[in-house]
Amino acid sequence: MAVKSIQYKQHTFDISYEIINPHEKVDLIVLHGWGSNKGLMKRSFEPYMSGFRHIYIDLPGFGNSTCSIALDSYDVARVIELFMIHINASKDIILGHSFGGKVALILDPKMLILVASAGIYIPKSLLVQLKIKATKVFNFFGLSKFRSLFVAEDAKALSKPMYETFKTVVNEDMSREFSEYKGKALLFWGDGDSATPLSSAEKIKRLVKDSILEIYEGDHYFFMQNAQNISQKIESTFLSSLEH
Repeated sequence: MAVKSIQYKQHTFDISYEIINPHEKVDLIVLHGWGSNKGLMKRSFEPYMSGFRHIYIDLPGFGNSTCSIALDSYDVARVIELFMIHINASKDIILGHSFGGKVALILDPKMLILVASAGIYIPKSLLVQLKIKATKVFNFFGLSKFRSLFVAEDAKALSKPMYETFKTVVNEDMSREFSEYKGKALLFWGDGDSATPLSSAEKIKRLVKDSILEIYEGDHYFFMQNAQNISQKIESTFLSSLEH
């Protein structure tokens, strides 16, 4: 594991990363989802795709990377882009799971690998809307200690900057960005995913002109049991792209 310090918006971000197969020429950037870290992705994909230089990154505020200000997905992508410049990494292939998929999309790689990606806005249920309103009322009256009763599980343990980031990124919609992406995209999805449902995958497939959707049995973390098959499809698609 290594760390690079990145300056962005007059703040320092210490970005933790690990490189596998350091002498290979084609870069595979791997970005984890919200609340996760590079270790989960490394355990899944490190044994495969040995012809690529794997770069596993902890996104700002996760794992061993730091974040002291609120960000949106574009900010996160810019921090990662600056980090990539520091380590001389190319945008050959970027794989993103969930939240990492949005960041991967913004980075605009030659080949985009979306694994149960976020980015399609899903309207909140009435219950969630009521919880949000209740939280705002409690905050207004100085009763923020009751906030944990209404805050999403993903956000309860977050620092203030990361909680503000969370509130921003869950409301982003990347439909326009998906439609504007011009590279090759591979979409991998679990048929039982409740965090980023299959309907999101189908919409992304319609928006991204050059895209393929592969569906597996499983939930939001289906890729952990299917990493070898996913890796084989990434390799074969990349190799075929070199022939055209």
